[in-house]
Amino acid sequence: MPYSVLVVDDEALTLRTIGRGLSAEGFEVFTAESGEEGLKVFNEEKPDLILLDIVLPRMDGVEVLRQIKAAAPASIVVMMSAYHMVDRAVEAMKLGAYDYLIKPFHLADLTATLQRASEMLALRVRLRDTVETAKGQYDFGRVVTKNAAMRELLEVVRKAAESDHTTILIQGESGTGKGVFARAIHYASPRASQPLLELNCATLPDALLESELFGFEPGAFTDARRRKEGLLERAHGGTLFLDEIGNMSASVQAKLLRVLEEGTFMRLGGTRSIKVDVRLVTATNTNLKEAVADGRFREDLFYRLNVVPIFIPPLRERPEDVLPLALELVRWFNHELKKNFLGFTPQAAELLERYQWPGNIRELKNVIERTMILSPEGDIDAVNLPEEIRKPESAPKTEPFPGNRNGSAKLPFVSLRELEDNYIQEVLAGTGNNKTQAAKILGIHPTSLMRKLKKESA
Repeated sequence: MPYSVLVVDDEALTLRTIGRGLSAEGFEVFTAESGEEGLKVFNEEKPDLILLDIVLPRMDGVEVLRQIKAAAPASIVVMMSAYHMVDRAVEAMKLGAYDYLIKPFHLADLTATLQRASEMLALRVRLRDTVETAKGQYDFGRVVTKNAAMRELLEVVRKAAESDHTTILIQGESGTGKGVFARAIHYASPRASQPLLELNCATLPDALLESELFGFEPGAFTDARRRKEGLLERAHGGTLFLDEIGNMSASVQAKLLRVLEEGTFMRLGGTRSIKVDVRLVTATNTNLKEAVADGRFREDLFYRLNVVPIFIPPLRERPEDVLPLALELVRWFNHELKKNFLGFTPQAAELLERYQWPGNIRELKNVIERTMILSPEGDIDAVNLPEEIRKPESAPKTEPFPGNRNGSAKLPFVSLRELEDNYIQEVLAGTGNNKTQAAKILGIHPTSLMRKLKKESA
């Protein structure tokens, strides 16, 4: 991609020489012979890169740099200075200049510097595109709902996202979309261009969870051979999403409380406090108030996390959302699976709306995917739906979920191994026993699939 360069220098010969050289290298070149003219061209042409001499009549290059950075902080500016002006060049670097060149310099040195600057510019463009894509993917406006309570909830979350230091606690049953809400909060906040890091506290033992969060110094424990930055450091300026926060041990809770109260922590084995600026979003599918009452969760930490509490209602409490969500999933899986399904027959739609969905949106997604893999294209009929949808009385027995305000949430008591084995067999059947294609659909490596099939037959 050809980039544009604005060259600002009061020597006409220098402008012509640099301009010809950069044009030959494929750059689009604009020139200016004074700081005032340089600012005018900058505002009109919006060049990608600026090559700026320090010594200029009336307004020197450092002042021009200051005004450019005030108007466009991300601008990439390379300063030019004579040897005896190095101090001024260093001052310019402190103001945000990308680099500086000492006159006289070879054209090869200039083009090499601008090529490096171009790479940084390309990286920024890719980062911006990635952030914009994520913003679109996790935009609150893309949340499919016709439920009045959910719409009110979305308004609360939007406002909370704008306050980029406020901690948010997202509560709800498994499968309701707590992770989706956390990502939407990040990309709707002023921190959207900064890191978003995620950690499920239930997947790691205490010692490993602590080292992942806070990092460690060499020698902190047996296998600590080199320093490791924790997630808190890596998320500096951005957002850290901690899922299943209720599974965190008391010792880690105490350290996390210090981060929230003081903005500092120490790596394992460290002696120096590290200051971080991180927005914390947490989630749980358990009742943290009960955990506080039972002494399993610190009360002071709970209140620090629960500044803005968000409760996502289970899918069975908003039946009007089931069919719109199912249709959106059909559209998505049509693209992913290269299928051409149209929708649902009235009988199938009625069954979907009557089912209680103990696994919430995650279960709905799995049902739609499985049905589309195993069914003929067109409208999905009732006969194509899994037995638990067609015959709700055959569904596993459930118990109330303690985190639900209404006490009506349910969790299925069913073997995870059995569910996985049955699903693998259905996918294999749907692909004509093509193990490579089945592994791709399952999202695992073919070797992992073979290993699971051996366990089934054992």
